[in-house]
Amino acid sequence: QVQLVESGGGLVQPGGSLRLSCVASSSIFNVDMGWYRHAPGNRREWVAGITGGGSTNYPDSVKGRFTISRDNAKNTVYLQMNSLKPEDTAVYSCSATYHGVLFWGRGTQVAVSS
Repeated sequence: QVQLVESGGGLVQPGGSLRLSCVASSSIFNVDMGWYRHAPGNRREWVAGITGGGSTNYPDSVKGRFTISRDNAKNTVYLQMNSLKPEDTAVYSCSATYHGVLFWGRGTQVAVSS
């Protein structure tokens, strides 16, 4: 069983930045990782993905503002979020796919408000 623990959420003003971290209990070498968010009343939304080889991808809603990265030595994936908007408010969770099995973390709350 793989455990994923997110951190770095909080309250930030519009236009601000946050960096989220996700630490895995197992090696993430060659593991595809991602970040999702879930706001009340909305469906879970994918916001960033990074393959085991380091290729990244984003939906248009966050492209140019969010950056996913990984540090395999630390079993950690990051999500740098810039130019935050109120509509970015959500619980952000990371995911990892190990041998075709998808694992989720519990998430960290991000609130964007003045």
